[in-house]
Amino acid sequence: MTVGRRPRSARGSGAALRDEILAATRELLAHTGNADAVSIRAVSRRVGVSAPSIYRHFADKDALIDLVVAQVFENLDAAIAAATDPDVSPIERMRAQGLAYVRFALDHPGQYRIATAGGTRNRPRAVDQVLGSSVFRRMSRTVREAMDAGVLAAGDPLPVVLQMWASAHGIVSLMIAKPDLPWGDPETVADKALAAACVGRAVLDSMGGDPTVDETVRWLVGLREAD
Repeated sequence: MTVGRRPRSARGSGAALRDEILAATRELLAHTGNADAVSIRAVSRRVGVSAPSIYRHFADKDALIDLVVAQVFENLDAAIAAATDPDVSPIERMRAQGLAYVRFALDHPGQYRIATAGGTRNRPRAVDQVLGSSVFRRMSRTVREAMDAGVLAAGDPLPVVLQMWASAHGIVSLMIAKPDLPWGDPETVADKALAAACVGRAVLDSMGGDPTVDETVRWLVGLREAD
């Protein structure tokens, strides 16, 4: 979309222009899904200002895109925080947080596309290093509490968080990319997949070591027969 030159901004309106630049970048990222496809020139055309006007607010394209994606992660974290009930068990919180992640992505596919868009050729986005994101820290705390409660094996929360993140991202990405598949109710399907991931992790940790699928099934059958 081509946007004509905007009128000269009034004195003191720099903050409003900065917000417009961020909004235009969000729209372009949501549309393209790739930071390399978004240029300062494209942003300036959409806003109706010159490229130097953008550089007065942002050091470079990477800084602009990093901030846009960071804002999306803040929105995602707020959604997960709202779904986090401190009165339920940590493993149930893990499931609820994963479902909140899926719900956010389904309700805001444009924002989710921004959050998962690729970095630039020159360097990965700062937010691609999810270890520093508020979402990751929140999920890590929950996993650590599950470990402290003895539900999960004690250790580094990182692998468990990444496994849970992969489960949530995988199911919601398929739902967004293939909406015509016979999913049924998306939230119900996602909830079952996340519950399986949480319970499966707890079962494997209860068995200890690195059991095969057959060993795990035999263990579960033995528990059933013992009842």
